[in-house]
Amino acid sequence: MKAYELMLMLDTSLDEEARAAVLAKVNEVITAPGGVVDNVEEWGKRRLAFEIGKITDGDYVVVDFHSAPADIAEVDRVLHITDSVMRFMVVRRDDRE
Repeated sequence: MKAYELMLMLDTSLDEEARAAVLAKVNEVITAPGGVVDNVEEWGKRRLAFEIGKITDGDYVVVDFHSAPADIAEVDRVLHITDSVMRFMVVRRDDRE
């Protein structure tokens, strides 16, 4: 398994229940095929450098996890179809193997 870092930018209009549901969904997608979530760091609401569809703020969450490289495609697919995820980026971390 390889180490990865996932940065999520969530919609700030989500209430706590919907936000927790999105994070639970991300956790499920990572752990279902045998991945391990190492750390979830919630950065909170931050102002964007430029507007995205008239939205000026985003709610940031960083997830450190270990997973097989083949399972990253499923994480990518699920995050693309989740409406409350505005942007995301998955990066492989060679320094955390």
